[in-house]
Amino acid sequence: MFESFLRYMRTYVDLTTEEEEILVSVMFFRKIKRKQFFLVEGEICRYQAYVIKGCFRTYYTDNEGRDVNLMFSIENWWMGDLASYFVSENSKCNIEALEDSEILILEKQNLDILFNKIPKMERFFRILFQNALISSQNRIINNLTLSAKENYLIFQKKYPEFEQRIPQYHIASYLGITPEFLSQVRKQLSGRA
Repeated sequence: MFESFLRYMRTYVDLTTEEEEILVSVMFFRKIKRKQFFLVEGEICRYQAYVIKGCFRTYYTDNEGRDVNLMFSIENWWMGDLASYFVSENSKCNIEALEDSEILILEKQNLDILFNKIPKMERFFRILFQNALISSQNRIINNLTLSAKENYLIFQKKYPEFEQRIPQYHIASYLGITPEFLSQVRKQLSGRA
């Protein structure tokens, strides 16, 4: 179970065997069934998780009771509520498994241990969080400046594997449109409308 994670890490960080052993020693494995939650709104997010297998959605519930998807996480992605994780505030998000999944969990206190024992891990996580911030900023700008059709085309290009794994209504929520409107956009793009 840790071998695929270590292969992933080796593409970003050159770790010694001893450093890999330290990294593996501070993480723990967990299986999560479809529809089970990794995080529930109102809890403090005490973990970041690396997805070995499966698919998750991070979402919040708006004032009208609708779920609004913020992101999806699949194999070789990290997930968690960073605001809650780093400042120990109650999470505004839920993280739910869309498939039976396997994850590796890293507690906050163990992240600090990693930073002290393996300084290059601090650089790895800085780059990881930096990339997450850039992606989030680009998404906000696209949502404010592009049409639903343009955003959907960007989504398709950036995440081609998502459409086979994530229900259309979740993708529509992520894009900020109704499932019916997404269906119309898809028909237009396939030449059926």
